[in-house]
Amino acid sequence: MTSSKSFPEGLLGKKLGMTQVFTPEGQSVPVTIIQAGPCYVLDVRGLDVHGYNAVQFGFEPKKAQRCTKAEQGQFKKAGQGAFYHVKEVRCDAEKLGWNEVGKEVKVADVFKDGETVDVSGVSIGRGFQGVIRRHGMKGQPMTRGTHEVRRHVGAVGCRKFPGRIFKNKRMPGRMGGENVTVQNLTVVGVRAEENILLVKGGIPGARGSLVVVRKAAKA
Repeated sequence: MTSSKSFPEGLLGKKLGMTQVFTPEGQSVPVTIIQAGPCYVLDVRGLDVHGYNAVQFGFEPKKAQRCTKAEQGQFKKAGQGAFYHVKEVRCDAEKLGWNEVGKEVKVADVFKDGETVDVSGVSIGRGFQGVIRRHGMKGQPMTRGTHEVRRHVGAVGCRKFPGRIFKNKRMPGRMGGENVTVQNLTVVGVRAEENILLVKGGIPGARGSLVVVRKAAKA
């Protein structure tokens, strides 16, 4: 018995920032503003040829002279200009009717009010951080002999055995800048004329960064 994994459809978007909206009852709801689309189909991946189903989207137009010759040739097939962001979204293009190169997909074609979505993006980079900020450790005592190591990690090993530090030991290091997905966020509003999506709560990434918004896989 074999089973195939289904990938929900989605769009590329840009995080514009956060604000709040009010419900008819007067309750304040924090929302993230996402410019989701319009996205243009640049290429279609098929199961028979590529081994998986996906749609390659272009998002956020830019001047053609800022592209390499290879990029210009790729964008020329779609006939919709050049784009800053090119990314694949796993979905069944044949089933959704997105198998036409150059097709425009807007936010209202995919999402609607009240449904849940998954948002993926790259978290904000924090640089090199210590263990208290990076891992939430308690730190050393402020007195009782502690000297200049109050925010340091405790013992990391023994010289007898194993004589080294185990892998995955929580230590200082680079923090942030990782791929993060937040699941089951509620769509508060869809503004079709502006291609704006209002999502309840926060999403990963800095203001102006690229995100991928998909219909929730675990709704």
